[in-house]
Amino acid sequence: LRTTLLVMALASGLAALGLTIQNTGETGLIVHEWGTFTSIAGKDGLALDWRPLAATNDLPGFIHHMAAPSTASGLRHNCQKCDLTGKIRMETPVLYFYTDRDTDVTVRVDFPKGTITEWYPSVRTVGSSIDWGRVAVLPHATANLPVETGPNRYYAARETDAALVRVCNTNGRPTEFEKFLFYRGVGGFDPPVSVKLDGNRLQFAGLGGIAQVVVFENHDGNVGFRVVVTEADSATIERPVLGDSLPALLAVLQQTLVSQGLYEKEAKAMLETWRDSWFEDGLRVFYILPRRMTDSVLPITIGPQPTQLVRVLVSRIEIITPEMENAIRAELNQLDDPSPEVRAAAQTALRQHGRFAEPVVERVLRGDNDTTHADLAETIWG
Repeated sequence: LRTTLLVMALASGLAALGLTIQNTGETGLIVHEWGTFTSIAGKDGLALDWRPLAATNDLPGFIHHMAAPSTASGLRHNCQKCDLTGKIRMETPVLYFYTDRDTDVTVRVDFPKGTITEWYPSVRTVGSSIDWGRVAVLPHATANLPVETGPNRYYAARETDAALVRVCNTNGRPTEFEKFLFYRGVGGFDPPVSVKLDGNRLQFAGLGGIAQVVVFENHDGNVGFRVVVTEADSATIERPVLGDSLPALLAVLQQTLVSQGLYEKEAKAMLETWRDSWFEDGLRVFYILPRRMTDSVLPITIGPQPTQLVRVLVSRIEIITPEMENAIRAELNQLDDPSPEVRAAAQTALRQHGRFAEPVVERVLRGDNDTTHADLAETIWG
């Protein structure tokens, strides 16, 4: 107490002279990040190359992106960036900032084995890295954040207690505010885990350092999941039996995210952001990427160095099932039907597989050595 009073008295005396004591200890700045790495497992269990942006954009119109529209047609929807191929779709990493005072920080994330494709607010430089330059963290400020009519998963990430951030654009654009720093990208690296479907079993390799995996399946709204604690580098896991409760899985995932260091509201925001995508029809695997790999794949530089930096990246692996292959094969067989209505219905059905349609079609065609439908299928993608 005596020491505290002496420091306060000294600070008061210095303030009267127009001087301040510089805090050389911890900054009090807390930074939390979450995001998703999405990949597609091939028949050998390794990640396929695909065009993860070859589908309708799911972001609001005010989000900045790497390229202007082109004159292409088809599933890529007039989008130059949609030709970008990779093994990983880095989806919606967001950086939250917490502090009790207005603080200026510099923020840069490198992506040496990938390309940044979307971001908000504006940045100083972007490419194989993203640099926001100086960012003002404003815990007591308010602002009208950009919003468009209609629902969008992007807005769910705002439902936290994080401070407002302000970025002053150096390219003549207005100052932009948000509750986080947002970015996305496409990467060319392999995820650490491979997953091969063999009958009703999933064969895993590369599990070293991963605490648990979640296997999830949805078939026409009937869901099943398995949560498996891993100890060895490899494992064989039975395909889930359908009939489970989705709320039960959400509770497990939220608990897992919180155990990794996220605040409860952040975990809820992440699950709400990806609720319509993580749990759609299909078979997929989730696990938390080891922190050492996150830091290796996405080196981050924040100045001043935060007192706490939490980074929770979820790896999502899509498994191509025999049922999916058979459905797409049937749709492909209808692309050369003499009836325009049948052909149109087949194209619509293929598009409903979304961004995963193209790699699955290519896999089916390669597996069947089928060149009959290759040109017709290409008209779907553009």
